[in-house]
Amino acid sequence: MVDLAELPYCMACGLAATRHRVVVGSGPSVPGLVVVGEAPGRSEDEGGEPFVGRSGQLLVRLIAEELGLTRSQYFVTNVVKCRPPQNRTPRASEVATCRPWLDAQLTQLNPGAILAVGNVAARAVFGFAEGVSRTHGRLGHYGGVPGVATYHPAAALRGGPHVVTVMRADLAVLRGLVA
Repeated sequence: MVDLAELPYCMACGLAATRHRVVVGSGPSVPGLVVVGEAPGRSEDEGGEPFVGRSGQLLVRLIAEELGLTRSQYFVTNVVKCRPPQNRTPRASEVATCRPWLDAQLTQLNPGAILAVGNVAARAVFGFAEGVSRTHGRLGHYGGVPGVATYHPAAALRGGPHVVTVMRADLAVLRGLVA
């Protein structure tokens, strides 16, 4: 197992050369819910905190409305901890390189439930072979921890109200799992 204290200094892959900072994650040390995205975007890379841009604001609003949780009540992180150039999808090698960090975080946090947002997170956390368009709302497990995958909020910003409606339904599946 990796030492999470070393995460902010990681130089294990090529993303270290182009990032501003490692985006570790933020939230309480004993969360009922952990939200896992795919990788930091520009705002996150600059500010050091995940999901702070427009898509993050939408996600925070949906979680508040559907689960009754404020941002301070859940932990948010990403599969890949550094921003890929031009916000491209993380490569399989980058996901594999960061995987020990994510595993260590989830083990340490020991949440009651996990919300994976986007294809990269759904595959990395729950091992889904298919994309979110087929797996959203499906109950998955990480170790013994239950959770659900849904669309990335950036997809909702591009795809409009229908995607938001689907995300709300997916979050409703989590309602009974979140302490």
